Amino acid sequence: MRRPPKRPEGRKPTRPAAPTAQRGRAPRPDRGADDARKPARAERDGDEPRRPARGRPERPGEPPHKPGRARPERTAAGAPKKGHRPDRRGEEPRHPARGRPEPAPLPDPTPEPPRPGAGAGSGAYWIYGQHAVLAALSNPRRKPRRLLCTTDAEIALRDHFDGPWRVTPERADRARFQTFLTEDAVHQGIALLAEPLESVDLEDAIEASDGPVLLLDQVTDPRNVGAALRAAAAFGAAAVVMQDRHAPHETGTLARAASGTLDIVPVVREVNLSRAIATLQKAGFWVLGLAGEAKRTLAEAVPRDRRVALVLGAEDAGLRRLQRETCDELVRLPMAEGVESLNVSAAAAVALYEIIRR
Repeated sequence: MRRPPKRPEGRKPTRPAAPTAQRGRAPRPDRGADDARKPARAERDGDEPRRPARGRPERPGEPPHKPGRARPERTAAGAPKKGHRPDRRGEEPRHPARGRPEPAPLPDPTPEPPRPGAGAGSGAYWIYGQHAVLAALSNPRRKPRRLLCTTDAEIALRDHFDGPWRVTPERADRARFQTFLTEDAVHQGIALLAEPLESVDLEDAIEASDGPVLLLDQVTDPRNVGAALRAAAAFGAAAVVMQDRHAPHETGTLARAASGTLDIVPVVREVNLSRAIATLQKAGFWVLGLAGEAKRTLAEAVPRDRRVALVLGAEDAGLRRLQRETCDELVRLPMAEGVESLNVSAAAAVALYEIIRR
């Protein structure tokens, strides 16, 4: 038997490559040798259909989906079904893992702006106008923070104020006042940032003065309260008593309307106005309430041997039932026919004048 020739080391036998079977039709003979080397295209009609993507069969008329990631099922409206976990590139954020608490939000480092308050320490506010600022600087109970004024306003203030300067004036132009005051504020080129005054005790107020006491029952307009404070200061009232809730807080509008008398007349804040009336009655006051339907006038009912407290209600509702029942007597102001009532601040001025005239 004849042996085959010995193969050289390091070389593998070469076999003729078998012709690869190409799917589709053979190249046409008239296209040449270059076209024969290119793979033939699959017959569109005779070739087997394209393999659909994993997950679900493709629907007719729908563009093919890339394999590798299943397409989420959608509802009739086109939105993904509930419970579907969107892709990381989607717009919806991932839900936190169950059982793991969400981190608490960090506190806002920016401080809140000062707000008007009902008592000391609840928020500073701006007092504006020459008379209001001068009275606030002259009041030792007032705590000033900043003082802004124009050149002319500072000269006028130094001419009238000779007390100790507890705050250094800061020069400012008039345009700067519009950045923290309302457009209709008549500031006269001067504004003082100060803390609200502390509420005065009622017993201390009636012991410090022998004048009448004015009580306001749910008078909510700050301009009316400021004008009533001016009347109380003009006629020597011992105090002005208001409710703690249904009454305006100490603001720049109230101080401007009071024209400096907010720092002159003691303001008493009471939770229950009827209890304040009872306290005055125990102290020997004769409490009179103004009501348009009263039988006697104020001039007829004012006693000559006792101190008087006057109670005024709001312009629309008047005195409330409990205050009517607590007062010693209801009186009225004589007015001409055709006039039903006066403004509450005007009525306070007329009534206080009639009381001190006696």
